[in-house]
Amino acid sequence: MLLGPVMLDIAGTQLSEDDIIRLSHPLTGGVILFTRNYINHRQLTELTQQIHALRSPHLLIAVDHEGGRVQRFRDDFTKLPAMRELGRIWDKQPSRARHLVKQVGFVLAAELNACGVDFSFTPVLDLDYGQSSVIGDRAFHHDSNAVYDLAYNLMLGLKKGGMPAIGKHFPGHGYIQTDSHLEKSIDSRRYNDIEANDLIPFQHMIDAGLVGIMSAHVIYPEIDSKPAGFSKIWLQNILREELRFDGCIFSDDLSMRGAGDYLESMLSRAQAALDAGCDMILVCNNPAGTDQILKGLQWEMSATSLSRFARMHAKNHIGSMTKLRENGDYVRAVREISIIGCESGELPLQ
Repeated sequence: MLLGPVMLDIAGTQLSEDDIIRLSHPLTGGVILFTRNYINHRQLTELTQQIHALRSPHLLIAVDHEGGRVQRFRDDFTKLPAMRELGRIWDKQPSRARHLVKQVGFVLAAELNACGVDFSFTPVLDLDYGQSSVIGDRAFHHDSNAVYDLAYNLMLGLKKGGMPAIGKHFPGHGYIQTDSHLEKSIDSRRYNDIEANDLIPFQHMIDAGLVGIMSAHVIYPEIDSKPAGFSKIWLQNILREELRFDGCIFSDDLSMRGAGDYLESMLSRAQAALDAGCDMILVCNNPAGTDQILKGLQWEMSATSLSRFARMHAKNHIGSMTKLRENGDYVRAVREISIIGCESGELPLQ
């Protein structure tokens, strides 16, 4: 059975009958996991194996696992720093920051990969303008070139751990104060201002081989009256044609308030996001909305989208968590990560 365009969530730490029905639906193509889905490594591995066994090719399994305050799995996982900590190191020791962020990417990917997760929605490519209530220390830096420099090296680390990188939130969520999870979000800047700043990390990462991008539920009225994730201007004219991105476009969660103020029904949001150019749409924490979409959505997957999905599967080079902990590169990386953000601010010489 071919994968569909819907990525949905599940209720608990193992699959219920309702979960299995939804995951077996031909419109489903992936699963996003949350903290509620995790107890320990063994349980998570069993859960991902169960999900993967349902379909061939197997459903994509994703998670928001960036580091800092956005790290879904914590017990028995390495504590990852907020990306701003790497930006602070970059200000003083750029080469050291590149090395450390590469180690962070490797550990992040290797641990998730060992448990059967295909990818994390990371890195955050938003700029830190010092005023966003939701981005904040999730951003590497306020300087676009620093963001690219660090994100590129994080991507190299992810690749070493067998995992693709997904940049977010296109075309940039860092300028506004509002949280698009909770309210309608508007960025009133002109396109030239966004292009000269926020788009730079996206353009450079695309040129470097980025295979996935998540769009923002932010309205940029100088460009389009629709949120970027529902906008053909942003997703097709700018992202596909001008920036020449040929990877997988993910919507942000269609249950977010930033999407709800644009279209009321979940089905209409799903249709609009796909029509605008998303390859895969996320529906989280809304079982009724998920069922509405699976029941009513009319969508035929293109061969192009399916080929993009194929690039999102993790490549497990290391094996189980037990084998990972015997890997010298991994042990060294974990040790080095542990000093990031230390209170003294002193970094060991490399």
